[in-house]
Amino acid sequence: MFDIVPESAIVEGRATDAYFLRTEEALEHAGRNPEVVAEVTADQFATGAFEVFAGVKDAANLLAGYDVDVDALPEGTLFDGGPVMRIEGPYLEFCRLETSLLGFLSHASGIATAALEARRAAPDSSVLSFGARHVHPSIATVVERNALLAGLDGFSHVAAGDQLGRTASGTMPHALMICFGPGNQEDAWRAFDEAVDEDIPRIALCDTYDDEADEAIRAAELGFDSVRLDTTGSRRGDFRHIIRETRWELDAEGHEDVDIFVSGGITPETIRQLRDVADGFGVGSYISNADPVDFALDIVEIEGEPAAKKGKLSGKKSVYRTPDGGHHVALADEPGPTDGESLFEPLVRDGEVVAEFDLDAAIDRAAADARRVGFRATE
Repeated sequence: MFDIVPESAIVEGRATDAYFLRTEEALEHAGRNPEVVAEVTADQFATGAFEVFAGVKDAANLLAGYDVDVDALPEGTLFDGGPVMRIEGPYLEFCRLETSLLGFLSHASGIATAALEARRAAPDSSVLSFGARHVHPSIATVVERNALLAGLDGFSHVAAGDQLGRTASGTMPHALMICFGPGNQEDAWRAFDEAVDEDIPRIALCDTYDDEADEAIRAAELGFDSVRLDTTGSRRGDFRHIIRETRWELDAEGHEDVDIFVSGGITPETIRQLRDVADGFGVGSYISNADPVDFALDIVEIEGEPAAKKGKLSGKKSVYRTPDGGHHVALADEPGPTDGESLFEPLVRDGEVVAEFDLDAAIDRAAADARRVGFRATE
């Protein structure tokens, strides 16, 4: 019914670029299937521009059942160069999996990195992922899981929540308000309050018809503990001024405890501009439509000997986190830096997934790594 590649095609290696199937045909015809070491990298050397490594669980499940050994950075690790994953085994075991493997890692890592930028822009504020509507619904869980990995407080997609075992966030859209019509905002808010489970936060949307401050006061008088401003860009003007005015009028009417939540075109830059006047943020397309990390997979060793194409660093490598937060890359048979922490961990052994995937542990790792390497620390 939908234009979605079936899961079976991914598992079987049909979700691939055609030239990998041609490569299989040529190697099998020639009777060649060398033992190789292949590495996934974005940059060969450290750049200082850190990104979040994500998509590891899906990558591991893809490689499960194949005669390979795989090591990788743990999910949530920040990196700025060098390999993030190493695959060892007969090349024909994983040749056709490259396209899907890179897709799993590239897209998830880009989303997680963008979400971490939003998180770091307002460490003490509530930040939610509202971007599932901007992507194909088949990858909504990818978006929301990696938003959580980066430390966001929640997300809006119900089916993703079902898969992740977490409850989706969100209260009301403008459509609810419009269904009741101009001047009837109180009727819409009351209907919501009376119908929706009491565990759902009482956040009233307050910018549909009238002045934001006026609607916010009216919602607060009905007992709502928060308001959301999602003013259309064409009508917004100075959004910071609108928020400050709303805060002022709420306080003047004795509603100091009513929080202001904002959404609509929010980016890390706007979060930094508004974090002193808003209590929370809904971030959409900045996260869901983040550019994928440009990973590539390259053979770096063949039959025990260093080998690589031009522009790639040959030889099997290890990666380390140094005490000063640096990301160090070295040949695997050379000693690592003094007091350096080796980052590669076993992911797959003889085709069996040996790593555990704990989302909460990955969330803690990303947060700790962000502090350690100073991710967006000066912004």
